[in-house]
Amino acid sequence: MVESIVSSALIWFVGLLVGAAGISAGAKLLVDRDTGFRRAILTALVGATVWALVSYFLGGIPLVGPILMLVIWVGVINWIYPGGWGTAAGIGIVAWLVAVVILFALGTLGVVTPDALGIPGV
Repeated sequence: MVESIVSSALIWFVGLLVGAAGISAGAKLLVDRDTGFRRAILTALVGATVWALVSYFLGGIPLVGPILMLVIWVGVINWIYPGGWGTAAGIGIVAWLVAVVILFALGTLGVVTPDALGIPGV
C-alpha cells in the first residue's frame, strides 16, 4: 500500500517536472525575457487542473469537447505568459514536442510511462 502511494507520487512529480520543462522550453524560445521555471510549474499545475475540469464536464462532446479543452489550455498559457494567443499556442506546441522527447527517452530507459502533467495528449 505505501509502495503504491510512493510510486504514484513519484510518477506525478516526474510528470509535473516534464510538463514544466516543456512549458519552460517553449517560453524561453518564444518570450523575449526570462520567465523562470516556477512560472512553468504553476502553468503546468493550473493547465492540468483546468484540462481535467473541462474534460470532465465537456470532454465527452464529440469534436467540440477536445477542441475546447485545447483552446482553454492554451488560454491558461496566454493568461500566465506575455505575448498573446499566438505566443501561447507556440509555447504549447514546443511544450508538447519537448515533453514527447523527454518521455520517449525516459520510457526507453524504463523509468516512466509516457504521461506528463500539464501537457495535453502526452
